[in-house]
Amino acid sequence: MAEKAVAEKAVAEKAVAVRYEALWPRSPRQVGVKPLARRLDTLEGKTVAQLWDYVFRGDEVFPLLEEGLKQRFPGVRFVSWKEFGSTHGSDEREVLASLPRKIKALGVDAVISGMGC
Repeated sequence: MAEKAVAEKAVAEKAVAVRYEALWPRSPRQVGVKPLARRLDTLEGKTVAQLWDYVFRGDEVFPLLEEGLKQRFPGVRFVSWKEFGSTHGSDEREVLASLPRKIKALGVDAVISGMGC
C-alpha cells in the first residue's frame, strides 16, 4: 500500500514537472464591443422581423410568438422569416449581407432572431 502511494506521488510530481506547449485555436477578437441599440418603448405600431437559421422549429415557434405578441400589442406587424431566407448554411453570407438593406426597405423596427442548435 505504501509502495503504491509512493509510486503515485512520483508520477504526480513528474506530471507537474512536464510542461506542454499548446495553441489556443481561437484568434484574437477582430471586432470590439459596440454600444447596444436603444430599446423600443413599445411594440405597438412597430414592425418586427423574424430571422431564423432553419435549424430548430422556427416554423412552429414564430407563429406562437406572433399570436402572443399580437394579444399584447394589437398594432404590431411582422415580417416573416420567409422574406429573408436562412441565416445559416450555404447562403448565409448573402443572406446576412442583405439584411441591413432589407430591414431598412421593409421599415423594420426590431428583430427576433431564432437560432437552433
